[in-house]
Amino acid sequence: MRASIFKSEVAAAAIWSTFALFLSSSALAQGNGHLEVTTIVQKEIFVETEEGETTTQLVEAQSVVPGEKVVYTITFKNVGDAAAENVVITNPISESLTYVAGSASNGSMRTEFSADGGKTFGLASELRVVDGDMERPAATQDYTHVRWIMQTQLEVGAEGSASFAAVLQ
Repeated sequence: MRASIFKSEVAAAAIWSTFALFLSSSALAQGNGHLEVTTIVQKEIFVETEEGETTTQLVEAQSVVPGEKVVYTITFKNVGDAAAENVVITNPISESLTYVAGSASNGSMRTEFSADGGKTFGLASELRVVDGDMERPAATQDYTHVRWIMQTQLEVGAEGSASFAAVLQ
C-alpha cells in the first residue's frame, strides 16, 4: 500500500471496516454430521467493457468504503461419515452493514432473519422490533443475522452454498 492511502480518514475507516467485515464473517453450522464451512467476503465493483457498457463483478474485499456493497458467500460440505440432518447455517450481520433486501440466495433452503442479536428468527415479513415505546416491522437495517435451514438431509460428500449482500454504512 502507498503511504498516501493512510492520510485519508476515509481510507483508514475503509481498512478498519474491511477488518471488521472479516471478523463478522464467521458462519456457524449445525447438523448431526460433520460440516466444513467456509465464508468468503467479496465486494461489488463496476467495470466498463470495451463496448462502453458497465457490468458488475465480484472481487476480493481487500478494502471497503461506506456505500459499497459486499457479498458474503458461505459454502459447506458434509465431510462426516453419515448424512447430516437438520442443517442450519447462521451468519451474523455486522452493525456496520445493512442487509440488501432480497439478496439472500440459498437454493432450496428456508431463509430466516433475526433482528434481536440471534435470539429469535423468522421470515422477513414476520420480524418486528421495539422502537421506543412502539413496535414496528423490522427494516433491513435492523437485521442482525441471516439463517438458512436445509429442508432435506445433506448426504456424505454433498456440498451447498448460501449468500447475501450488505452495504457498508
